[in-house]
Amino acid sequence: MKALWNGRVLAESDNTVVVDNNHYFPRESLNMDYFQPSDKTTVCGWKGTANYFSINIDGELNQDAAWYYAAPKEAAAEIKDSVAFWRGVEVTE
Repeated sequence: MKALWNGRVLAESDNTVVVDNNHYFPRESLNMDYFQPSDKTTVCGWKGTANYFSINIDGELNQDAAWYYAAPKEAAAEIKDSVAFWRGVEVTE
């Protein structure tokens, strides 16, 4: 699986986990040159607190376009520190 935005590969892995129709990529599969930490958090009732990254490619910012669970609840332990995408990021095989 690949995560693409603005013609760049943000992440690539044969080992994603699908939860709620989102592919979660292992953290080591990300090209961290494009990611910057965000202060945004949200809470999911069964997964826990999500943290976000914004994506910056050539000065174009996609705010809070990736999220992960650093300390998920037990039911979501399989996605700990894995990253999922939205806001125009294309996830494809």
